[in-house]
Amino acid sequence: MKVLVIGAGNMGLTYAESMSKSKLLKKRNLMILDSSQEKTLSLKKILHFEVHENLEDCVPKADLIFIAVKPYHSEDLFKKMKNLVKGGQIVISIMAGVTIKSMQEGLGINKIVRAMPNLPAQIGKGVTSYTASSEVSRIELLTIENLLDTTGKSILVSSEKFIDASTGISGSGPAYVFYFMQSMMEAALKMGFSANDSKVLVSQTFEGAVDLFNQSDLSPNSWMERVASKGGTTRAALDSMEDNNVKELIKEAAYSAFNRAVELGKDK
Repeated sequence: MKVLVIGAGNMGLTYAESMSKSKLLKKRNLMILDSSQEKTLSLKKILHFEVHENLEDCVPKADLIFIAVKPYHSEDLFKKMKNLVKGGQIVISIMAGVTIKSMQEGLGINKIVRAMPNLPAQIGKGVTSYTASSEVSRIELLTIENLLDTTGKSILVSSEKFIDASTGISGSGPAYVFYFMQSMMEAALKMGFSANDSKVLVSQTFEGAVDLFNQSDLSPNSWMERVASKGGTTRAALDSMEDNNVKELIKEAAYSAFNRAVELGKDK
């Protein structure tokens, strides 16, 4: 099996680096293409990549093609690829808002997988939701799942509706966490902690809370009840959040991202 990654930006390079460690790929069976000459020169120093600058040299040789370019480049890219791809190839897209139908029409092939990763994929802690056109077989999906899992975990969803929905939860989600972390760090600074101590206090609190959650069957509500005692400090904080409608505002924010993903898809 030969895999091609088109686009060596942050996410494309993350997938290429992670897949290069997969047992499914033998050495030199991973190709990567980028339009930047500066980028390709640096990539050629990485021995486990076959680096290309021209679509003609690599697209026909690939079994699986990962497309990791900005969505606004998709239309032009599809035009250049259309006469190079063939029916048996599978295209996996991590472009936000670009639909399976638009890829099938733009490329003239049927086997399309649409995936939505998130930023923690860069450290092997990502989550990727994905769905596929009916022409992709179950065996092919298993192979794709194994490759996606090299960056963390993957979830097969039944339709593109859930790709848009996961954009609002996991795709954009790390930014929500950073927003909350930034707010807590600013509060710590205001209380007199140093910048470094504020970072440690907040980062360890988040990491510890997530580990507690993952290592048990308790819901977030149950954990909150364990931390908060009646009339105590935690209850005062939670009551303040409830009074200020924070939970509903967070839900609205996630839906805003979801709705924007749907809008982007309509434009493609």
